[in-house]
Amino acid sequence: MADPKTREQNLQLARIDIQSLLMGEHPRLINEWQDAPQFWDAIRFDVDHAESGTGRFLLTGSSVVPEKMRTQISHTGTGRIARLRMRPMSLWESGESSGEVRLGDLFASHDFVSARADSHSLSDMAYFVCRGGWPTAVEQGGDIALDRANDYFEAVVESDISRVDDIPRDPDRVRRLMRSYARLQGTQASMAAMRKDMVANDVQGIDEETIHAYLQALRKIFVVEDMAAWSPSLRARESIRTTDTRYFADPSIAAAALGATPEGLVSDLRTFGFFFEALAIRDLRVYMDTLSGSVEHYRDKTGLECDAVLNLRTGAYALVEVKLGGEALIAEGVASLAKLSSLIASKGMPGPSFRMVVTAVGDFAYRRPEDGVIICPLSALRS
Repeated sequence: MADPKTREQNLQLARIDIQSLLMGEHPRLINEWQDAPQFWDAIRFDVDHAESGTGRFLLTGSSVVPEKMRTQISHTGTGRIARLRMRPMSLWESGESSGEVRLGDLFASHDFVSARADSHSLSDMAYFVCRGGWPTAVEQGGDIALDRANDYFEAVVESDISRVDDIPRDPDRVRRLMRSYARLQGTQASMAAMRKDMVANDVQGIDEETIHAYLQALRKIFVVEDMAAWSPSLRARESIRTTDTRYFADPSIAAAALGATPEGLVSDLRTFGFFFEALAIRDLRVYMDTLSGSVEHYRDKTGLECDAVLNLRTGAYALVEVKLGGEALIAEGVASLAKLSSLIASKGMPGPSFRMVVTAVGDFAYRRPEDGVIICPLSALRS
């Protein structure tokens, strides 16, 4: 539906004879189907009356259906159409993780002792951050691959954010908002904090309502994906910070927004730490999707926090801290996990299936004998 040579013809067919577009071998893929929402009900009807089983159609799209076109969909698709969020490639998928540490196995058993990781330097990890998990970039490699994230960023700023709902948006304002979002990634920054950051960087006359509208548009085209807070029954509800943590769908978007380079990140380890955390969260989301699970964060009013809480539908969960590496930072992560684990135990809650510190560098993953915490390079993980 996005092919310029056939787009208008196919849109016309969708209006007057959509069945003709459904004819052909199965599975049949309809790309950018949201441009013609009539597909939804037509495919639902086809599925109801087909003699064959599941997997007849794949509906792919780079944005959600615009609000004004939702009236063209009369059925929810429940029981006929399943939703799957496609994310950028993880390090395992791009061939840069050994995959010897499987999250599914860690949830199922406590037998893990050690495993090999793909050996990468900090410079390598900084490159992975700036390149991102875009399939084309992964295939190209080198400096050319770094341009893909910049191209994507510019496309979002100049056109994609306005095309999603046909509402014109100021590219300069979008660019500054995404830069602000990149500076605040990995935090629970409020709309007021984002506005303050934008005003501090020479943007006047923007209110929180406008920022909210812009962010909603970015969510609709899957550019930003905030992480919800984990709310266990530990303390009174008001003691737990429930603001979402701010993340882009891929850390390379933040790098492009700020003009960050692999060399620049390595020379600024504090900033690199936030970017690496975003890379780790991206991969953990990919792996937990495969396990039908989710990734959340924890933070309370005392400042106690956990970078990632991995949840399965069974109720099992794991606590994960993300650190660049080095004895001091790993010890800091272990201490944080111990403090939260102690709090959980004191409230009579079931403990985590495992506790892990994910690092940027390291040749091996291993379980610490003294406390059972797993120290695992990101380049050893898979689902």
